[in-house]
Amino acid sequence: MSNLIIFDLDNTLLNGDSDRNWGIYLAEKNIVDDDYLERSEKFYANYYAGNLDIYGFLDFCVEPLKNNSMELLLETREDFIKEKIKPIVLEKGKSAVMNELNNNNKVIIATATNSFVTKPIADLFGVKDLIATEFEIIDNKFTGKVLGTPCFQEGKVHKVIEWINANNCDLSSTTFYSDSFNDLPLLKKVNKAIIVDGDDKLIKEANNNGWDCISFR
Repeated sequence: MSNLIIFDLDNTLLNGDSDRNWGIYLAEKNIVDDDYLERSEKFYANYYAGNLDIYGFLDFCVEPLKNNSMELLLETREDFIKEKIKPIVLEKGKSAVMNELNNNNKVIIATATNSFVTKPIADLFGVKDLIATEFEIIDNKFTGKVLGTPCFQEGKVHKVIEWINANNCDLSSTTFYSDSFNDLPLLKKVNKAIIVDGDDKLIKEANNNGWDCISFR
């Protein structure tokens, strides 16, 4: 039976945050105004402090999706991947993913960032299975609603366990790579936790739990 390997995405496999970069790119293309970036930075400060209001943040993230046509969004996303994401793909991270796939392990990416932004990024890593926050689409248009549980903190645990149950895997043979203190709930559940370029707070937690600390940078 193959092992299940989970990778966080932002600041783990990428040298940066895809959601944040998406907002910056939308502002550069005048799809959102400068006020959007100011609001974005406040949310990210809360994220790194560990007190993000996830539903408030997701309402904010979905604004440019529901206010624009799918045609424009898809075209913009394609350019965004080329201009903002490909340059921040960490080669050591990509190698780690490829090694796991070559060892016939099951690899998934689990991220709080929504799947519209992250699906083509998972494709860059050759990962077919993505667990992400999902926004509702009806008649090829974003409605502004979140589908199910946001893939964040305890919600990420919930969505991963849902996926595991649907795919006949189990947590006892699962490894999780993450940089984020917000991923502590899942890091504490899996068989093996690996901290990638963690901050001081997370490295302290890793030392207390005997978790490996590595760098992809």
